[in-house]
Amino acid sequence: MRGGDSRVSSSPILLNYQRERLPSVEMSHLRVVLAVAFVCALAGCSSGPRHEPEIGEAFAGPATLKLRKDIDPRSAEIATVSHGDRLAIINRRRRFVKVRTSRGIEGWTDLRQLLAPEQMAELNQLAETAERLPSQGAATVFEALNAHTQPNRQSPNFYRIREGEAVDVVAHKLVPRVPFENKAILPPPAPRGKAGSKPREGPRIPRVPMPPAPKLPDNWLELSKSPAAPELAPSEPEPPPKPTPLDDWTLVRLKNGRAGWVLTASLKMNIPDEVAQYSEGHRITSYFSTGDVNDNGQIKHDWLWTTISSGRVPYEFDSFRYFIWSSRKHHYETAYVERNLKGYYPVEVRPVRVTIGSKISTFPGFSVIVEEDGVRYRKTYSYQVYLVRLVSKERLEAPAGGARFAPATALAQMKQTPANQPKPLEGPGLYARMRRYLASLKTRWFGK
Repeated sequence: MRGGDSRVSSSPILLNYQRERLPSVEMSHLRVVLAVAFVCALAGCSSGPRHEPEIGEAFAGPATLKLRKDIDPRSAEIATVSHGDRLAIINRRRRFVKVRTSRGIEGWTDLRQLLAPEQMAELNQLAETAERLPSQGAATVFEALNAHTQPNRQSPNFYRIREGEAVDVVAHKLVPRVPFENKAILPPPAPRGKAGSKPREGPRIPRVPMPPAPKLPDNWLELSKSPAAPELAPSEPEPPPKPTPLDDWTLVRLKNGRAGWVLTASLKMNIPDEVAQYSEGHRITSYFSTGDVNDNGQIKHDWLWTTISSGRVPYEFDSFRYFIWSSRKHHYETAYVERNLKGYYPVEVRPVRVTIGSKISTFPGFSVIVEEDGVRYRKTYSYQVYLVRLVSKERLEAPAGGARFAPATALAQMKQTPANQPKPLEGPGLYARMRRYLASLKTRWFGK
């Protein structure tokens, strides 16, 4: 040490110790930083993307539904879902919703293109009911046609029938053309509250007293009299409101097992043209093949059909006809026809029991539902070539509430147990049967 100098001279041993210690301290600090960064990276990888909470549940309505990146219909398409796919609703902007698919893809779509869980259950129930209803004939379309979930033009369409594709007709309904009211999938958004300011604090200022009311004038009675009202010209009566237009819908059974509503005017019953030419300009509403005839190697069919003369009526047909192929004349002939009816689905072709004397025999036959004096009856007929006769007539209960389409009622009417099956009518006597047989031979041979 030098005198008066308080600084201590570093020895060589201390300098070497400091040189060896500095790198180790820096390395320890670096290890701590790397460990913290590694832990943060692990925490970020393990957490994954955050999913928005689910605020509702819906199902895709159309056959194919495109999900977009934003509510703008011109935004990029990010996914496509099929009819019936479950979607989780996670956000909403006016009538647009953001949904998440089962694969975790999120996109925007129109709320009107979705079905509520209750609507999906109703659609499944409709398919089960249509599966049990008898087909009234196959129909085709001339151009692509949308099948709707309900008989309404604005209801979701979930299937597109291609040109030439055949569907089974099972029911019919006439409904007014009204705006479609979709069931609420989400509750309406809560109204935004106004940002109100806090009430001012301090002493309340008293209101200024009202001035005294002025005195009435002396001639206030004369002034209060109203002048005589001028005579008004008689107003023209208001025109009656325009009637609500009606739409004619048909319930069809699709090839994928589903059932949907289509506009009746777009359907064409798939009956051969050589038979359809006898419709006399009426629309065929149902048809059935009742038998085969071999005419010199050509197989021809006997037919039963129903027709309607004008559309948009609350029943399915106003006439039915039974056709026979004549092997001698090589063309179709009418064996039986009834007109000016109010007929309803379903029409059935099935064997029937006929009592002739004391013997019960089974013959081919068919049944139709007609309305007479406001009461519906199921009339059953048997046929033997040209001989067609009424076998039974059973009264039916009308659908509850006057409903036009009651699947449960239609199914109940179709089922007949031995306990409630109507008793067959007694057949005509021998003399009457011979007269009918001779009349049928005369018609076949001489065409009169």
